[in-house]
Amino acid sequence: MAKKKKQAHGSTAAVKALTEAGVAFEALEYVHEDGATNFGAEAAASLGRNPEQVFKTLMVNHDKDFAICVVPVAGKLNLKAAAAALGWKSASMADPAVAEKRTGYVVGGISPLGQKTAHPTLLDESAQLFETVLVSGGKRGLDVELSPADLLKLTGGSYADIAAS
Repeated sequence: MAKKKKQAHGSTAAVKALTEAGVAFEALEYVHEDGATNFGAEAAASLGRNPEQVFKTLMVNHDKDFAICVVPVAGKLNLKAAAAALGWKSASMADPAVAEKRTGYVVGGISPLGQKTAHPTLLDESAQLFETVLVSGGKRGLDVELSPADLLKLTGGSYADIAAS
């Protein structure tokens, strides 16, 4: 993968964060269909990628604490496992409007990178099975492909067994 320079089509906070960090990544655009609600599955199908390699970004909360969980689009988030990994008693999905406000992205385009407010980040350990993973590039119709290690480095995140099939 070559380093991508900031381009007009992909100039999101996520792409900017990757570019400024000098991380090798590839910006992958696809046509987002209006009305589609399973954004991750749409990205995997549109890009012709294994749904186990394409990850979705979810925000969870406990009381006033928030965190980001990144899991394969083919599965679901195990909230109990996420809470345990975060040292919380429990976790629930954050309200979509809160997630949008805290990250600076719209639902379906929330990236773990370049968020408005930094959050603790968990990446499902299955990401280690792949040389690269795809995550949202910060808008619907844009994913970025990068190494899981670089994703964790840029988010300050860690691996955890948080996906449920």
